[in-house]
Amino acid sequence: MTTRDEPLRDNAAWAAGVAELSILIPFKGDDPTPLLAALGREACDVELVVLDDGTGDETLAARVAEAVAALPFPARFVRLARNVGRAKGRNRLVAHARAGHFLFLDSDMLPDGRHFLRDWLDVVARQNPPVAFGGFSMHQTPLTPAHALHRAMASHSDCLTADCRARNPAKHVFTSNLLVRRDVFESEAFDEGFAGWGWEDVEWGMRVARRWPILHVDNTATHLGLDTASTMAAKYEQSAANFARVIAAHPAVVATYPSYRVAKVLKYAPLRGLWRPALKLYALLEGAPIKTRAFAMRLYRAALYVEAV
Repeated sequence: MTTRDEPLRDNAAWAAGVAELSILIPFKGDDPTPLLAALGREACDVELVVLDDGTGDETLAARVAEAVAALPFPARFVRLARNVGRAKGRNRLVAHARAGHFLFLDSDMLPDGRHFLRDWLDVVARQNPPVAFGGFSMHQTPLTPAHALHRAMASHSDCLTADCRARNPAKHVFTSNLLVRRDVFESEAFDEGFAGWGWEDVEWGMRVARRWPILHVDNTATHLGLDTASTMAAKYEQSAANFARVIAAHPAVVATYPSYRVAKVLKYAPLRGLWRPALKLYALLEGAPIKTRAFAMRLYRAALYVEAV
């Protein structure tokens, strides 16, 4: 079955009907088949929709179609001819979902537990949460010098236990491993005004937290797709406009963020055109101590956000 702009490929089980949980996975260039294979090892009451957001790679698409066909539960492969972006792509995924709860997973994730899906189904059955975040880890990520900076920064700020995340529930909401109840998403979809990389999931969490509680649980998945330092810097450079959009929508919340407070201080520092590039150069220097590189990269990100505060 196809629509004009969304060629679809369903596996044999798709016609079986509604499952308890819809797993929703977008990808753009990354290969989601290791994740599909890992999920496929759990034969439980779920369905899966994977969306190619305009990759344009026929070889990769063939591998994904083959992986979808092999899954033991209902699965659909959606291909977009052009990239629509992170927020709109996830909204498009929801349009294909049939269950009462959605589990958003990034395509470069890999479940840490053997009963990852069953554990999420247990959360749904016992607590029926409006929103829940399972957390992510670096447990299965290879140690490589090129990705050492990303590993250090993510381990410090993102790879947190449920108890730590629950102290500021809305701040730690990412689509890497996110459970959402259907009625919540029907009221609060992702803001399609975001472009490029960053902040669309955090902003969504801020909106949702005004109306519903956010549960944090320890049901982690590994983030395999660590970035090089240069890719991190490029993503931060893309994200400045998105950060400004979040400030406009949630000024009181963002004012509590360290990146905002540091950006406010740096706004009045002279000669920004000299020291901001120097921060980036140092952060990219693989031979420098990792802690000082991470500090430089955080300062560089805050310096980029100066224009938004």
